[in-house]
Amino acid sequence: MQITVLGAGAWGTALAAQAARHHPTLLWGRDADQVATMARERVNPRYLPDVALPASLTYGADLDAALAHAGRHGTDGLVIVATPMAGLRGMLAGIPAHLPTLWLSKGFEAGTGRLGHEIAREVAPGLRCGVLSGPSFALEVARQQPTALVAASHDETLRDAAIAALHGGSLRVYGSDDPIGVEVGGAVKNVLAIATGIADGMDLGLNARAALITRGLAEMTRLGLALGARAETFMGLSGLGDLVLTATGDLSRNRRVGLLLAQDRTLAEILATLGHVAEGVYSAHTVLDRAQQCGVDMPITAAVVAVLQGRMSPRAAVGLLMQREARNE
Repeated sequence: MQITVLGAGAWGTALAAQAARHHPTLLWGRDADQVATMARERVNPRYLPDVALPASLTYGADLDAALAHAGRHGTDGLVIVATPMAGLRGMLAGIPAHLPTLWLSKGFEAGTGRLGHEIAREVAPGLRCGVLSGPSFALEVARQQPTALVAASHDETLRDAAIAALHGGSLRVYGSDDPIGVEVGGAVKNVLAIATGIADGMDLGLNARAALITRGLAEMTRLGLALGARAETFMGLSGLGDLVLTATGDLSRNRRVGLLLAQDRTLAEILATLGHVAEGVYSAHTVLDRAQQCGVDMPITAAVVAVLQGRMSPRAAVGLLMQREARNE
């Protein structure tokens, strides 16, 4: 199987390295100088400087050539889009309809509030596509530490292709026919990780962390059900699994944002120190907008948005959540 990964950030590079151990794989990046450096030094100095990349991985900065690599043997190929959500629309619009495609992007698109499958339906209605998600820090995948992901699509053949391409060694890939649930989990967990980081940064204790994760999972599930997902999806890898990882793991950028907000650092200062995209910062208000359109109550998400927008201090947000009226779980 010929595989092309579009996007040479940390996650795209890590997954391309994994795929290259089993199949001919090309990693495409926009920055020709960065791509040339990776090809020469067999390392991604910008995002994964301490991880050696396999000699079998090839590189390119020509998008047409990269897509041709995946389609070299007819339909026996796979494209994996590894850009942030902001870049997904443009990428999907340029992929030929005969190339099966998965995306790693997590979140709701800014401005439209659309999930990945909704964007694909709009710009590439004939494309066989789906989402690959789950609890996965790029650095650990690149280091070949055990990881489990879920490939979600209504197209069973595509799910099987994703498993054939990526399952093996240190990576397990499960299939799901609920892409809506998988995408909602991947989008909302980033916002909830900011909330958990705030609580941990304020030293509110493990009880508070457990409560936030559990009630956050309830918020995620309510929104998912309103959008057409199945409840059981949120008890799996892309729901509870990804939420626990992102809310508690020290490699989580979104959790790091919350920790720094609790120290009264401004959002501008925080983003300047991260060096990577923290999707929860950009998608929090979009998640809330989509929830309000569906009539779904998401108080933790609303509190995070208020803090990110500077309308409320972290301490005031926690106080507001604790003062909510009692209700049945």
